[in-house]
Amino acid sequence: MGKSGKDIIDLDVKELINLLNKALADEWLAYYQYWVSAKIIKGPMRPAAVAELTEHANDELKHADMLAERIIQLGGEPITDPGDFGKVANCSYLNPTDSNIKSILKQGIDGERCAIGVYHHLLEVTKDKDVVTYHMVLSILEDEIEHEADFEALLEDLK
Repeated sequence: MGKSGKDIIDLDVKELINLLNKALADEWLAYYQYWVSAKIIKGPMRPAAVAELTEHANDELKHADMLAERIIQLGGEPITDPGDFGKVANCSYLNPTDSNIKSILKQGIDGERCAIGVYHHLLEVTKDKDVVTYHMVLSILEDEIEHEADFEALLEDLK
């Protein structure tokens, strides 16, 4: 990162990189959870749920890319060992062992609620201290809120 880029950040950059790496681990785990869930899901409204899970998986991958790019901009290194994702993640991987559509949607809702909490915290950490990261996090948070609502709507439609 250039001098001016560092000058406009008013917080511990190493700690910020650590928080961003934890969020990066969350995104990779969410990506895989949604991707595999879309493959194994069973039940009524399967096509709609597969479409939603696939879209959300792609969003999580986009978020991972955004986070990795910001970590590099800040002079850090994104997590390079996928084996570390579960060790550093804020949100645990919710293994979709039950392929029932209701179970998978409930897991998605739980995961999105955890992500919303993580990104809300990151907003508080970066507000008025790192405007670039703040705006990136706000964009990701908006997606996570939409994901939660999408999963809730599908679950409601099943009733």
